[in-house]
Amino acid sequence: MLRGSFELIGDKSISHRAIMFSSISKGHNKISNFLMGQDCLSTISCFKKMGVDIDIKGNEVFVKGNGLYGLKPPKDLLDVGNSGTTIRLLSGILAGNNFDATLIGDESIGKRPMKRVTDPLRMMGCKIEGKDDANYTPIKIYGGNLKGIDYNMPVASAQVKSALILASLYADSKSIIREKVKSRNHTEIMLKSFGADIDVNDLDITINPVKELFNQDIYVPGDISSAAFIIVGALITKGSEVLIKNVGLNKTRTGIIDVVKNMNGNIEIINQRLVGGELVGDLLVKYSKDLNATTIDKTIIPRLIDEIPVIAVLATQAEGTTIIKDAKELKVKESNRIKSVVDNLKLMGADIEELEDGMVIKGKTKLNGASITTFKDHRIAMAFSIANLICDTDIVLDDKECIDISFPGYFDSLKKLSI
Repeated sequence: MLRGSFELIGDKSISHRAIMFSSISKGHNKISNFLMGQDCLSTISCFKKMGVDIDIKGNEVFVKGNGLYGLKPPKDLLDVGNSGTTIRLLSGILAGNNFDATLIGDESIGKRPMKRVTDPLRMMGCKIEGKDDANYTPIKIYGGNLKGIDYNMPVASAQVKSALILASLYADSKSIIREKVKSRNHTEIMLKSFGADIDVNDLDITINPVKELFNQDIYVPGDISSAAFIIVGALITKGSEVLIKNVGLNKTRTGIIDVVKNMNGNIEIINQRLVGGELVGDLLVKYSKDLNATTIDKTIIPRLIDEIPVIAVLATQAEGTTIIKDAKELKVKESNRIKSVVDNLKLMGADIEELEDGMVIKGKTKLNGASITTFKDHRIAMAFSIANLICDTDIVLDDKECIDISFPGYFDSLKKLSI
């Protein structure tokens, strides 16, 4: 069982953005509760290569911003490691700067589609070269001389939206980004605090170019995507009661809480407050023996896309048939997360079927230990470490280190809560 209180580490999405926006602002920035995961450290490395003075002290990061037009041409390749957020958002910034730079990443990044970013950046006048017409790395961006754009987003993606917002800061006229479904809005919230001219009207985001961004001190709320694993662990493990502190509760990210409530899970939000424009609170989660199935579709998928692997584990312990659909985006994450989840849960005895855009899970099912292939995907590794809590025999992960991408110290945190 899991019992006790847990101070949540910083949000990965917000940590990335804090480094990026601080680097292109004017002045000294302090970032507190920064996530020292491998992905976020890749972002720091890229901006250091472009002449930004960044100093790490504990979980605080001090950034001396170079200003909107002050980045330096990198002498080396910009290696984003495993980070999709880094490569996509950084593409938007590079498109606006008057130099060329080449982006590379690890094997996983080399398989993730980039035309969803490079195509609209080309529409803005940016010259971009790369493998398969700049759909895959390495990608070379020749920045500068951007035009404003009126763009209808074909997919719900905060990464693509953010890349275009960042490029729009450098354009010669206003841009409008139109979403089909609301995606996470950390970029809009934080950039406004740095002085960007951004107006959000429902699903339409209007950005006017600015001459400069100005320094800010940023406190990074806890990462609800990381909290999701502890939430599910407490819900499915008998006798559990966990207080998860400092959780970011941005409404574009709280789909996991809505799903848990729909499944009759015992979860309560307490101590809500605003921190730097972001809603933050504590989550009290208790073991829930009478979980029921639910349906997860396009109306909520953008608000919980990263949590689907652990939600699938939760669904195996719910009475009835859980349907997850409209989630094709899972196929182009660090792994094909639909296939990764289905194949591994089948090995453990789950009644689960793969769909083209999701999965069908019938519960309640007893899970057995198995050897799990993680595909070096941090979300897969953590999801099955949580499944291990209710198995009579142990799950063996083929790669635990990949968890450091988003949740360094994860197993130590889990051990402290385990009784």
